[in-house]
Amino acid sequence: MKLLSVILVGFIVRSTCAAVVKRDAFEEGQPIDEKTGRGAPILAGTNRQIDLQNPSGLGQASSDAGIVPNLKWSFSLSEMRIFPGGWTRTQVVQDLPQSKDIAGAQQHLRKGAIRELHWHKVAEWGFVYNGTILISAVDEHGKFQVDRLSHGDIWYFPKGVAHTVQGLDDENEYLLAFDDGNFDAVGVTFNIADWVKHTPKDVLAKNFGLDESVFDSVPERTPNILNSTTSTREVDNPDGEVTGNSSFVYHTFQHPSESVPGGGGTFYKIDSTNFPISKTIAATFVTLKPGGLRELHWHPNAEEWLYFHSGNGRASVFIGNGNSRTFDFEAGDTAVFPDNSGHYIENTSDTEDLVWIEIYKSDRVADIPLTQWLALTPADIVASNLKLPIGLVEKLKKEKQVLIKGN
Repeated sequence: MKLLSVILVGFIVRSTCAAVVKRDAFEEGQPIDEKTGRGAPILAGTNRQIDLQNPSGLGQASSDAGIVPNLKWSFSLSEMRIFPGGWTRTQVVQDLPQSKDIAGAQQHLRKGAIRELHWHKVAEWGFVYNGTILISAVDEHGKFQVDRLSHGDIWYFPKGVAHTVQGLDDENEYLLAFDDGNFDAVGVTFNIADWVKHTPKDVLAKNFGLDESVFDSVPERTPNILNSTTSTREVDNPDGEVTGNSSFVYHTFQHPSESVPGGGGTFYKIDSTNFPISKTIAATFVTLKPGGLRELHWHPNAEEWLYFHSGNGRASVFIGNGNSRTFDFEAGDTAVFPDNSGHYIENTSDTEDLVWIEIYKSDRVADIPLTQWLALTPADIVASNLKLPIGLVEKLKKEKQVLIKGN
């Protein structure tokens, strides 16, 4: 009898716990709407881990409709290119065809490792999220900048600016963004060893005023990332350094964050209004608290490219004419929201912050929130359009909320 009682108690406890933590079928990786009875289980031929990470893709969002192309890519699906001293993986337009304005990359350098001296036909933007790096760059006026960057620091090199990056801590990692989705195309990146190796030695000797034999050890193939020791030399230049509004560097956390009336997190804006050199890439660094919402809005000036650094989130993207699709996001995911598309971002975790970066091919960050638009439109017009009580419309907030606190 005592044993039976123990078994019954155990059953009740398990049943109670199951009731508390019960997840719907979508959260279990099955396209079954238990409320309506629609759908059926997937029996075979699927990647269960991907299904579990993407319940919205299984039909969980009943508001989704029409045809919206894929707007999501994970860096974990990108080809990893490994080198002595580090690695790189990219997301270009061939990976995410809707991302026409921006390409992205993650890059890792060990201590002393150097991203080979190079330049691009496009602008380069970088954000350090681990370690400390040294950047060195020279502009068309012969001015240079050498600076140390650590967590949260940003650099921007306009197209054509010669530069390099070196790792200073044991392990260093950062996000890169470029203002052209077709970044891997021939004629976009120019590496120094590649150029020198494909220039006649007599021309090199004449150009540098050196003996031809000096260039016998130039690598046969461009190293891209190479091992070295951390730089200790100073640069002495009569033309001076790049400083002030011409600086290639922005130390994000040395500046105040933007006002967030909605109280849902922190929002840093980095664009030409506070980082003047950054004329073709505008960005934000966002931390959204558990359950919080990046309010419904759109961007009037550019498509939005995103990199999710940590946490779990969800976004629905409305592209007009009744077409809308919801996506789930986690660390390492990138996304693109088409130019002027309506969207939100929600932190789906109860305990963990959602952290991401937004990138725009523009000189400024700009958005129009849905609530503010309606609040600043005659209330009777809004009420007629949406069939809402006019009294409720009159109470809508007239100020941007940006990040709304979760319940």
